[in-house]
This record gives sequence, structure tokens and C-alpha cells, in this order.
Amino acid sequence: MIQRDIHNELVSSLAQFPVVVLLGPRQVGKSTLARTIASSVVHDAEMLDLEKPSDRRKLEDAESYLGSLKGRTVILDEVQTIPELFQLMRPLVDDHRVPGRFLLLGSASPSLIKGVSESLAGRVKYLELTPLLFTEISTHFNSIQQLWVRGGFPDSYLAKDEAASMAWRKAYLDSFIYRDLNQLFGTTFSPSLVQNFWSMLAHRQGQLFNAQDLAASLGVSGPTVARYLEFMEGAYMIRKLAPWHANLGKRLVKSPKTYVRDSGLLHALLDIDQHSTLRGHPVAGFSWEGFVVEQIIASLPAQLRPFFVRTHNGAEIDLLLVKNAHPFAAIEIKLSHAPTLSRGFTEACMALKVEHKYLLTPTSDRYTYKGATVCSLETFIKEELPGLQRLSS
Repeated sequence: MIQRDIHNELVSSLAQFPVVVLLGPRQVGKSTLARTIASSVVHDAEMLDLEKPSDRRKLEDAESYLGSLKGRTVILDEVQTIPELFQLMRPLVDDHRVPGRFLLLGSASPSLIKGVSESLAGRVKYLELTPLLFTEISTHFNSIQQLWVRGGFPDSYLAKDEAASMAWRKAYLDSFIYRDLNQLFGTTFSPSLVQNFWSMLAHRQGQLFNAQDLAASLGVSGPTVARYLEFMEGAYMIRKLAPWHANLGKRLVKSPKTYVRDSGLLHALLDIDQHSTLRGHPVAGFSWEGFVVEQIIASLPAQLRPFFVRTHNGAEIDLLLVKNAHPFAAIEIKLSHAPTLSRGFTEACMALKVEHKYLLTPTSDRYTYKGATVCSLETFIKEELPGLQRLSS
């Protein structure tokens, strides 16, 4: 079993907060992690899967049932399917306020967070479980390459071969499009429209989101496209990276960039089944950029927030880390093993007066080039990011 980086934080949160909410996409390993915690740490837990009719029946008189479990940790899986539970939990928690009373697992952020924030304010800690990170696997380059190609869903990454991995991802996409999305949000989506929308976002990986352009291509309205993006983002399928606004004396792009968050799902949408095919595909550089962005954001300390910068004349920073509304570190992401800094990156860093500059590649040794630190993703996460965290504290 793969040890998840978030394990210790989840344990410490359960020791401090009455309610802990573990969010993340379906099939990412939330239930497995919760069972591990229940068996090895909590020991006295009751776990219910709210998509199972037998478990839902136990909650027909939820107040009595949950009240009878006062001395145990109650784990509720896919809790967004019964949103009325959130209001019920508040008096239960206040009546017996002890750490680790409830562990809630959810796959849909808008409805889940809305319910919890309204009913359990001041009583809850939120955590997100992402697909597998490279820090959670063997960091030999072949393993990182496999993680990039297959993505981080455990069943995809650990599949016996590329064909089995691709088959799992295709089935996951079909399930999500035809079943999960409607179940998660209690609304009706057109499967064909979702499929076309997701495919178009995949072909535009790492590019600016233009609702009107997508709407025209799909034959729907701009608000409809924006709504679909909101729900895809809320299901942890899409990353919307916001632009950083600053007075640079230049016209700044104000549209967000979008990424399919899991690189394996991106490649399945594009029918890319192996590394050799990926390296020759036009989306390869954007795919690597999205992979790196996800790995870094998952490892960021709370005081650093991620943005990007782009001006209308071409100056650009792929990933800008901001502390207290001030640019702190700038990152340019390259798939090349012999990278060079773009002029636009240098100009943007000068205009923003960014002190810490990085050029990240798949395998580069660490060295300095034109005032920037060149290194691999692994070196940045394990060696450079902890130093930035200390400087930003």
C-alpha cells in the first residue's frame, strides 16, 4: 500500500477538530485512507458509505443513530449525497464536543463546503486528497515518467501495463460523464456536451479559458460553458489557475488558465497511451506544465498562493507564488533537458521585482542560469520549496 503524504496531517487534524472533511475526486483513495486511519489510529470507528442503500437506511433516524455513536469516530463516505446531515451534526458536536467526532469524505466541493460552512463553522478542518504525488512513489525517473503518463489515480498508476491503465481511465471517464457528475450535484448534464467540453479543454490544456469561444464551438451560451466549468472544477477534474493582477504599466491578461488536473485523464481524453506517443504530441509541453503545476500546488505551504502572469505583449510567468499580496517566487516550466529562459519570463520577473526565480525541467542537475535556479521538479519540491517556506514564514 502506498503511504499518502496527507496521512499524518489527517491524523493530527482528527486529534484537534471535532469534524474533519477529506475532499477529492472519486476513486482517488479517500475511503482506503479512512479505513487505514480507522484500523491503525482511531480503532473505534463506524464507517458508512452513503451510496449503499443499507447504510443509508441506518440514517433514516439520523439523530438517534448518530447520537448513539457518541463515543466513536463516525466516518461518512460520499456525504454530499445527504446534505441535510450537516445541520444535524452541529447540535451533536456541540452536545459532545471532542476531537475526531466525524470524518466526512466527499467528492464535490461546492455542495459539500457550502453545507459544512453554513452548519459547522468553527468546528471543521478541510483537507484535500489529490491523485498520487511523485513524493508518494519511488522517485526514480521512470516512476515519475509513468506517473506523468498514467496519472495519479491509484488503479491507473498501478495497472499491470499501459493497456490496462488506459482501459481503467476510459472507463472512469465514461462513468464520470454518464453517471457521477449528475449524482454529485443533483442536476442534469448532457453527457455528449460534457464529453465535448472536456475534450476541448484537454486540447487547450494550459491555455486561457475563453467561454465565448468554447460556447460558439459547442453551440451553447457562454453562461452554460461557465456553469459546466464550475461543476468540473468542483468535482476536482479541472484546475482553474487565476491570473495575478499588478500594476506593471502593461495590459495584463485577466482570463484564467485551465488544466485537466490529472495528467492520465488528460492523456485518455487525447488517446495518448504511452510515453513515446506523448513526447511527439503537440500537447506534450502543456501536459508537463500541468503535471508540474499540480505537484507544486499540492506541496505549497499555506502562506504561498499560486497564480500565473501574462501580458498582451508576451511577457509570461507559468507559475507565480505570492505571499501576502506580493510576488515571491517565479517558475518557468520546460520539458526540454537543455532549457533556456524566455525573454518574456525575464521581463515579467523584472517588472514584478521577483527575487526567487526557477527554471524547472524533468531531470536537470541544479545550477544557476541568468539569475535563475535550474533544477528538476524533484529537487524543487524536496530541496528548494522547504527553503522558500522558511523564507516566507
